[in-house]
Amino acid sequence: MNSKFYFVLTAAFTALLYFSDFSLSSVNLRADDSLALKDEVHLKNIRQLTFGGENAECYFSFDGSKFTFQTTRDGYECDQIFTMSTDGSGQKLASTGKGRTTCAYYFPDNKTILYASTHAANPECPEKPDFSNGYVWALYDTYDIYTSNEDGSDLKPLTTEKGYDAEATISPVGDRIVFTSTRNGDIDIYSMNLDGSDVKQLTDELGYDGGAFYSYDGTKIVYRRTSFTDEAEKQTYKELLAKGLIRPSKLEIWVMDADGSNKTQVTNNSAANFAPYFFPDGKRILFCSNADSPDKRNFDIYKINTDGTGMERITYFGEFDGFPMFSPDGKKLVFCSNRNGSVKGETNVFICDWED
Repeated sequence: MNSKFYFVLTAAFTALLYFSDFSLSSVNLRADDSLALKDEVHLKNIRQLTFGGENAECYFSFDGSKFTFQTTRDGYECDQIFTMSTDGSGQKLASTGKGRTTCAYYFPDNKTILYASTHAANPECPEKPDFSNGYVWALYDTYDIYTSNEDGSDLKPLTTEKGYDAEATISPVGDRIVFTSTRNGDIDIYSMNLDGSDVKQLTDELGYDGGAFYSYDGTKIVYRRTSFTDEAEKQTYKELLAKGLIRPSKLEIWVMDADGSNKTQVTNNSAANFAPYFFPDGKRILFCSNADSPDKRNFDIYKINTDGTGMERITYFGEFDGFPMFSPDGKKLVFCSNRNGSVKGETNVFICDWED
């Protein structure tokens, strides 16, 4: 999903947090786990996998042995795609090293990867958004979705349509890709076969729809969408979209069937809710939100039932916690956090055992 416009958000949300005076030393850590806070009862044996830079959107391979993730490090001025083993070893560049990349994901063969990149349009990083419009994400229309081997070889485009194509993930069943595109003038969710054929539009309501993931059985899709309270907000959305921008301050979590039917709103808190991921049982969702942050700068991970009941806060660090994903067997959780950074605002990848 950086923004995941840079939109899955890499450190897009993290940028909001740099103004906080919070530090890890000021919180109450659990005695049995130096990286967990005392109220983080579902997280056991937390281990840090990256150390330094901006690391985000870290996703398991189908066999659960490794990750794709996006990172700004090693002299790269904007995000590139890396892979690593689940113990943090073997971190290697997988993308071209050019342009900006986002939203990588493994194919079922555990060898091929999927990601979005702007490199074909320009080898340089695209310009950052103009914050004179307030806090916004840039919707780069030069993003296309590619596949390649883990070492970057055999690079092939899956999308060639004009506009933003990114935020691609693959069903655990291994049959379809879900992604976000502006090809029809708005920001909507589409699905396609693994080879890019049979593209189907799944959403068509005004507003941003994106950041989608399939349920474990492939029958449902969870995603985030813009929440409007009046016509003025809709008009502002249209004006920003015409400039290739979006303001992510109000995003709600929704669920729909894999064919786009039976759309159901899950959250209704007027917060910035994003990065949703299904529990293996398909009845609950993990997601990131600033719902409990008075100044809206602190993001934590929450869980909620698909009917909108039972919302529970999972993380309690005073800065960013987000991008949660369960391992294929549901026993482990990977997430990204500002905790334990060597410098303020640093975002790293962590893995832990999940305890229900």
